[in-house]
Amino acid sequence: MTDCPHCPLCRAAETAHYWQDRRRSYLSCACCELVFVPPQEHLDSAEERAEYDLHQNSENDAGYRAFLGRLAEPLLTRLPAGARGMDFGCGPGPALAALLEEAGHPVIRYDVFYAPDPQALSSTYDFITATEVVEHLSQPGSELARLWSLLRPDGWLGVMTKLVANRDAFTRWHYKNDPTHISFFSMATWEWWAEQYGAELTFIGSDVMLLRKPPA
Repeated sequence: MTDCPHCPLCRAAETAHYWQDRRRSYLSCACCELVFVPPQEHLDSAEERAEYDLHQNSENDAGYRAFLGRLAEPLLTRLPAGARGMDFGCGPGPALAALLEEAGHPVIRYDVFYAPDPQALSSTYDFITATEVVEHLSQPGSELARLWSLLRPDGWLGVMTKLVANRDAFTRWHYKNDPTHISFFSMATWEWWAEQYGAELTFIGSDVMLLRKPPA
């Protein structure tokens, strides 16, 4: 069994073994309830990129656009006209950005592999989206804090990721089998995070979270 490192979300030292399968181990945090893969069992950057290159998500694919619409549609009802955003982790086929731009909102695209524009991380935004991204983050605490700092007051962070239900369900969960998935959030994890940052949190369906930054 691997030694238990600090939690990559809240930095707590109270982490423990959660589950083990044939490929890797999973730890859990007693503070924020994040479930995560220990760093020594992560893919390296080249292996991670190779996995992403296997994905075939086109911004013109109707099914993929409908999937992303589960975040886009509720977010759009909350945005003022002309709100400016960033699609963080847009991937090679930025369909979500296209959906939002079609609704009149300019969107900057950022992805560490496919759109690595450092200027995107030095601006501020009315909204930021991160769809199927946070589960890939080795340091979700620092990355989410950075995104939150780029949001203007009264701005929105829209996240899509599958959520941990309980340990029994986790053992049979297909989502954990993707080797690039290393950080697994639950409803309790997002509630903890929202409380730390004073965010207004709304759960939409089973895998969409909208977090509103307090007004100035």
